[in-house]
Amino acid sequence: MNQHLISRIAIWLLAIVMLVFGIYHFKRPENLLIYVPTYLPGGIIWVYFVGVAFILAALSFITNRFVAIAGYLLAILLLIFVVLVHWPNYSEAGDPEMKQLAFVNLLKDTALAGFALYIAANAKHQRLNEA
Repeated sequence: MNQHLISRIAIWLLAIVMLVFGIYHFKRPENLLIYVPTYLPGGIIWVYFVGVAFILAALSFITNRFVAIAGYLLAILLLIFVVLVHWPNYSEAGDPEMKQLAFVNLLKDTALAGFALYIAANAKHQRLNEA
């Protein structure tokens, strides 16, 4: 297997995860509403907004179009989650199980943001190699 094929498989795996997350935001928005900080106006609209963002990022990665911008925007979105949702949930959790869940989500979104940044940074290089 060449390196390019392995990279595309990795990107497709992230795309599939983002697509599933995005669809879940529309199928079960009420389950995700608890993650929207109460100080943000709009409530459930944010759940739908994030669902659309995840689906668009996935489609970008799958079609290999606008990959850099999608990767950077996805990374920013995930890092916003880390700072505004997961870190406060972690630091304010009284229950050890909730604290652990918030910590796992913090690490997961940080890792996904790192992968999205890597994809974005290499998107132009990958496009040149395909030409």
